[in-house]
Amino acid sequence: MEIQLGDIGHIIQLAIAPVFLLTGVGTNLLVLTNRLARIIDRSRVLEERIDTATEAVQSECEAEIDILFRRAHLVNRAITLSTTCALLICVVIAALFLGDALGLRLATFIAMLFVLAMLALIGSFFYLLREIFVATASLSVRRRPADRR
Repeated sequence: MEIQLGDIGHIIQLAIAPVFLLTGVGTNLLVLTNRLARIIDRSRVLEERIDTATEAVQSECEAEIDILFRRAHLVNRAITLSTTCALLICVVIAALFLGDALGLRLATFIAMLFVLAMLALIGSFFYLLREIFVATASLSVRRRPADRR
C-alpha cells in the first residue's frame, strides 16, 4: 500500500480540528494547575502560621485549610478529567490518521472516543465551576459584618 502526497494532506486536514481542541484543553490544564499551585501555596502559609498562632487564629487557619483541601480535591478531579480528554483526543487524531492511511473503518470507534473526550471535558469544567463556587463561598463566610457596606 502506497500513500500519495495528496492523501497525506487530506489526512492532516482531518486531524486539524481535534488539534485545535487539544490546544484548548492544554490551556484549561494550565488554568487548573495554576489554581492548584495557588491553593497549595496558601495552605503551606497557613500551616506555618498555625505553629506560632494563638488558639483563635489556629482554629481560623484550620478552617481555611479544610476549605483549601476541598478545593484542591475538586481541582485535582478537573485536572484528571482534562488530561483524560487530552489523551482521548490524541487517540482520535492517531485513529483518524491510521484509519484514513490504511483504509480502516474506524468511524464508530473515533466517534465513541470523541464523545468520551467531550464527556471528560464537560466533567472537568463541572469540577472547575464547583471549585470556583467553593472558593467564592469561602470568601463570603470569612467576611465580618463590619466589613459589609
